[in-house]
Amino acid sequence: MLATKQEIIDKLRQDLLRWQGFEPPKASAEGSFGLPNIEASFPNNTFPTAALHEFISYSPQDTAATGGFMSGIIKTLLAGGGACLWVSATRRIYPPALKQFGLDPDRVVFVDVSYVKDILWVMEEALKCEGIGAVVCETRDLSFMESRRLQLAVEKHHITGFILRKDTKKVNPTTCVARWKVSPVRSKLRPGMPGVGFPRWKVELLRVKNGSPGSWTVEWKNRQFCQITETQEQKQLHQYA
Repeated sequence: MLATKQEIIDKLRQDLLRWQGFEPPKASAEGSFGLPNIEASFPNNTFPTAALHEFISYSPQDTAATGGFMSGIIKTLLAGGGACLWVSATRRIYPPALKQFGLDPDRVVFVDVSYVKDILWVMEEALKCEGIGAVVCETRDLSFMESRRLQLAVEKHHITGFILRKDTKKVNPTTCVARWKVSPVRSKLRPGMPGVGFPRWKVELLRVKNGSPGSWTVEWKNRQFCQITETQEQKQLHQYA
């Protein structure tokens, strides 16, 4: 039977993705990240692992929110074993807080670098280490050539890298597969009840290689992500009424 026009187009898309370095997910790959709408924005409807992700932060509040969101993702990346290296010169993450997002701080090796100029070099070397499931780097500046070196290391050693650009003044082109921006959002409380609700974020994909940018509201509940839609918001308000 002759292939349909849509099947031919889909086949060409898959070939183009492979030529550009996107490999189809393996059967033994990491489990679902619990972010179906966001994952659908990526090629193959799959969150890109063994790739380089860039997170933009303009304030300490955004940095804290980004750290929580990344921790939830890294939890899934480490489900099959391995450790995470967290490289920075001015670390703002509070290790015990990682447990709130399902990431045991004992699985994270914090590398505090004395000189800012050495941060990206340390990350590049960490991306070459066996037994590493993910590498996080806190920095401010990232040039195109620096991102290219990191991307080559990621592609060769198949480790997922996250670059958290704190207090960014200028956003420039990089080779990262995606550029994210995570901001805190007020949690929802049951009317009349004290305390705080589950953590919420506004998650924006500002740029996606071969994908579709977008914006979503995400909540961390019961040790997993939960994407909040307008329908869910209305149901929650009805329940609390």
